Amino acid sequence: MGIPLPPGAASLRLAPEPRSAASARRFVQSVLNGAPPEAAETAELLTGELAANAVLHAGTEFEVQAWVEDGRIGVRVSDLRPERGLVPHDQHPYAGTGRGLALVADLAPSHGVHGDADRKTVWFELWPGRPAPPASAWETVASCGPTVNVALTDMPYALYWAAQQHWEEMLRELQLTEGVEDRAGVRPDEVAVAQDGSNVICACMTASVQQETPDSSTLSVLVAVPADAIGVVTALRRVLDEAEDAAQQGTLLTLPALPQIRAFRDWLFDQVVGQLSGEEPTAWTLTPGVPSSTPSELAPWDAGEVEAATVPTVAADDLNRIIAVSPSAANLLGWSARDLIGQPLTTLIPDHLRKRHRAAFTSLLLTGQPRILGRPVPVPALHRDGRLIPIRLHVQTQEAIDGRTVFVAHLMPRTAPPAPPSPGPDGGHATRPEPGPVRFPSTTTKSRRASVDRAALERLALLADTGSALSSTLDLGERMRRVCQVLAHQLADWCAVDLVDEHGRVERMCLVHRDPRVRVPEELLGRLPPLSEDAQGSLARVVRGAGPLLVTDFPRVEDAPSPLDARQAELFAELGASSAVMAPLRARREVLGALTLVRTRDEHPFTAEDVVLVSELVRGISLGVDNARLHLRTQQTAERLQRALLPELPLVDRLELVARYVPSSSTAEVGGDWYDAFALPSGETVLVIGDVAGHDLRAAVAMSALRNMLRGIAVDRGEPPGEVLRQLDRANHTLNPHSTATCVYGLVKGDVDGHRELDYSSAGHLPPLLTTWDGETRYLERGAGLLIGMEPDLPRVTASDRLPPGSTLLLYTDGLIERRGQPLDDAMARLRRHTAALARAPLTVFCDELVIALGAESDDDTALLALRVAPPV
Repeated sequence: MGIPLPPGAASLRLAPEPRSAASARRFVQSVLNGAPPEAAETAELLTGELAANAVLHAGTEFEVQAWVEDGRIGVRVSDLRPERGLVPHDQHPYAGTGRGLALVADLAPSHGVHGDADRKTVWFELWPGRPAPPASAWETVASCGPTVNVALTDMPYALYWAAQQHWEEMLRELQLTEGVEDRAGVRPDEVAVAQDGSNVICACMTASVQQETPDSSTLSVLVAVPADAIGVVTALRRVLDEAEDAAQQGTLLTLPALPQIRAFRDWLFDQVVGQLSGEEPTAWTLTPGVPSSTPSELAPWDAGEVEAATVPTVAADDLNRIIAVSPSAANLLGWSARDLIGQPLTTLIPDHLRKRHRAAFTSLLLTGQPRILGRPVPVPALHRDGRLIPIRLHVQTQEAIDGRTVFVAHLMPRTAPPAPPSPGPDGGHATRPEPGPVRFPSTTTKSRRASVDRAALERLALLADTGSALSSTLDLGERMRRVCQVLAHQLADWCAVDLVDEHGRVERMCLVHRDPRVRVPEELLGRLPPLSEDAQGSLARVVRGAGPLLVTDFPRVEDAPSPLDARQAELFAELGASSAVMAPLRARREVLGALTLVRTRDEHPFTAEDVVLVSELVRGISLGVDNARLHLRTQQTAERLQRALLPELPLVDRLELVARYVPSSSTAEVGGDWYDAFALPSGETVLVIGDVAGHDLRAAVAMSALRNMLRGIAVDRGEPPGEVLRQLDRANHTLNPHSTATCVYGLVKGDVDGHRELDYSSAGHLPPLLTTWDGETRYLERGAGLLIGMEPDLPRVTASDRLPPGSTLLLYTDGLIERRGQPLDDAMARLRRHTAALARAPLTVFCDELVIALGAESDDDTALLALRVAPPV
């Protein structure tokens, strides 16, 4: 080996088999008989780790040498693959692999690696009771042959680490499991080649990432990959695909990858193989159809963001335990945040939905296939006192930098609008606290020592001045203008802020130049071209969530691939640019816009250290933008008005009433949907469901007027439903001549042998649905008539139907069933099938299941009112 051994050293050659790791430990134990017990046990442990590495990563015969000299223990493990260097890993608490070298570095005072033409040797030395000499750094044995630079653009670091950790765990099981060909359909030799591919990618990625300063959500790196790596990387992808299929079938202990991890892994392999073949790189944020290229998935998970959220938010780990709670979520559900930490997530889920939750969560982990991830679902949450709180649940996954996948759930209340921001000490509105900084692994963060000098004081002054500009006004446009003034005078030659509205449109909110003599053309401000799939420039990448980006290459207008890129190139050309830092404004896991800082002189360009400062600045600016938008929303009282109009349901003997109201999932505006139920002086029970045309404040006001008129007419006149609706139509025609509405008015009376009588009339509304205790269903269509607002003097029909014991009468608005492009008959048939299946379910479950199954993705408001006659004894 070229390294002399001390006298008395013993050696053992072992085959590349899983059991060889145990054989290596027993061999060292025999050689070290008589050595200090604690040091000998440590040597056995470290030998087992290095032997396992030789089996897994080298795949060749290897030799173990051990000796004791004057109480000093030495061990060497040599394999025949010098071209495959060591791949040191960050030692995260949740990592399933990669601990071997980290353990050696932690426990052995002296260690290292040597390589020559024939072999590489990893060694360590132990001795008790003596000062440790300087530890030997790990030397990575360089790969032979030419390399090609592979560009990985906008790569989310946390997602890369999670993907690498998962595929290494999977490869480890494939290599150490007997009968792997029967279990996963891959041969041991194929697994060995795949392991080579993994070693190549991991070693190259580690070397490249260590040269970066990943203080942003994403990295853009050049990775030097061996030019001949296509074969092993392709083999790695094929083996992992087979293993994924096996994991989904339950034949492996390793769980399948979640969708975002598998999509990222495919993108990474596509980039390596494609660019080695001469193809152009594609940024992660520009990859169509992947589940995690959205801005909310790019940033590593940070508990501080959950704890600072104004939207009720709960985070859980992959064991279904709550790990972070926002104060607003705790208050909504009657808990303190401290009491919820560590509890199972089912603590917040009603009994009748817990089985469904466990099934969906287990299915996600065991198959990797999501059911509700990424889409809002209206469900009830369980209050601490046992009450059910209607919410709209929106669950997303996010990767933590320690390798975990975290499930972040937003619990949007469906019964009240967000509370306005609390008044601050100056009478204004207090802002939310800034979330804590994202901490990246120590091996990928360059050390920065803080010194109290002029530069540090200027940095603090800049942060303070920016904060003062943000708090000086509640007007969003003026806030951004004052921030740009501060930044243009202290950090850049000119500054711009672009904001994204709720429809994804980008608008240049402000543009400030340091020199007041420079005129900013009006055409550079205002609405920007759409963010199309062709947009690939720095602004498009940042708006999709990448960055902060250090930009030194400014393409020409004529070379821009999209109108948005052309507009940005025009801006740089018009005002000048030699370097720039562009950063996303992100709050509540959404990208709100982009901050652009530009210097025009070559002698003072932006550097990587400036990127760190901008990363700190945009946190506060993002919160300022978010708080300004929240303030604007609190000024809109329409939904609060509508919610206040929803009634309390009456208590009626041997009748059960349950109602649900779900606002549209696609808009913050209110509509004209409403329900009502009340008892008449005669003892009869009135049921009402209706929908006023329109989806704005005017519709909500018209709905309020119509509801109150109907109540007054019904109580005063006591007439059949058809006549009540006719009188309502006449009153509406006089007071609101231009509004139209649909409505069903029902009157429940009598109690003969458990049967109830329903008299009803419909003004252009969808027919009520009757479901018997045995699951038979039929629509009550005989009371149909014209919409309110069409012909007020036409007579209206009153129909009657019997409600048998145990039957359920459902009144609903079109948001429950109507979908664009789907025939109404099909939608109504689907509703019948669901109610038949729920005929004997508790009425609260009946309503919740209908909303979950049919109303989760509705573009319209949904209201439903259900009545259950007491079932037969």
